[in-house]
Amino acid sequence: MGHGISRRRLIEVGGGAAAASLMLSGRAVFGQSGGARATGQPMPDGVELPETQPQPRRADSVGFAIVGLGGYALNQMMPRFERAERAHIAALVSGNPEKLQRVGDAYGVPPESRYSYDDFDRIASNKDVDAAYIVLPSGLHADWTERAFAAGKHVLCEKPMALSSAECERMIAASQRADRRLMIAYRCHFEPYNLKAMELMREEAVGKLRLIRTQQSYRMGPTSPSQNWRVDRTLAGGGPLEDYGIYGLQAALYLSGEMPESITAATYQPAADPRFAEIFAHVSSQLRFPSGAVAQLATSYDAAPINEVDARGSAGALLMQPATNYSGLDMVLESGGESRAFTPGDSTVQFARQLDHLADAIRDGSEIITPGEMGLRDLRLMEAIYASAGTGRTMLLNPDGTMKG
Repeated sequence: MGHGISRRRLIEVGGGAAAASLMLSGRAVFGQSGGARATGQPMPDGVELPETQPQPRRADSVGFAIVGLGGYALNQMMPRFERAERAHIAALVSGNPEKLQRVGDAYGVPPESRYSYDDFDRIASNKDVDAAYIVLPSGLHADWTERAFAAGKHVLCEKPMALSSAECERMIAASQRADRRLMIAYRCHFEPYNLKAMELMREEAVGKLRLIRTQQSYRMGPTSPSQNWRVDRTLAGGGPLEDYGIYGLQAALYLSGEMPESITAATYQPAADPRFAEIFAHVSSQLRFPSGAVAQLATSYDAAPINEVDARGSAGALLMQPATNYSGLDMVLESGGESRAFTPGDSTVQFARQLDHLADAIRDGSEIITPGEMGLRDLRLMEAIYASAGTGRTMLLNPDGTMKG
């Protein structure tokens, strides 16, 4: 089927863009978690735990509680703490006691700083923990961010911030009530290639921007919602857009330096495929910016792998492929009949820089460049993408990303 919202269902709730917006912002379609709970999972495959204990740290180092010990936390983020100047792992939270013990022993986390999901609230009395890093499935971000703020901790929340703009607004309000900082883990804002790309676009290295094209896809193996949270609607939302396509959406915004004034989109959800019983296989959209530039975004869980960003202007093109991987990025500027390759630095520093950025904000009161308001903005735009796909209409937007009408 071409759209996740049927014509009949639209008629039942009133039809049109307003109906699509209502459905997308609640629990009925691709919205909130619907009461999903964090549960313990086995140790992911391929994890290599450290063999040495953490090195001495600065007196002003910020202690993080890692909430959720899945593959991304164990394989990507936690090993990079050793490169952070002002951040360290102070506590762990998991629903799997055996995994909690193994990881805690490997990272030198004392037993009293290891928590289950059920006793997480005890962390409020742990003075060694300054911040919680929420690395749970997306549908759990809002609830666990609020719990962390209630415990008096700052929060670094993985992307997407949540599954609806309403949840994002709740998280921001909780941050303000607790007087604690909220940062979204948009790692590409700390990655050398993407930072250089932003600089080149600000300098109009390609001339006046005309077109951005982004593609993020891979082909997911056989699975079902009971086996993989990424295809469970209550935990993943619409699927590839929130997970992988958000990198393309982010790139379109930080390379253009604009907010779109309209969005047109389409989705595809094949029948009789257990992988896509609850989520979309593909999502594509076109964003029109006030300058006249357009961005064409495509993301899929059922296509050959690609991670590409292509920005074209009146005088050249900036090509990135891979564009937003953890490492091994490549970037070329084509202008005046010449190609210039860039090697601005080690991509893997993005993780440690992200951690230190929140630490600086906590210790020094500095501004966060990926705050909760940015996550809210992106959820509003994703809601507009789904509303357009669900109604077959172009959605007109306000400057803050909310839909008009």
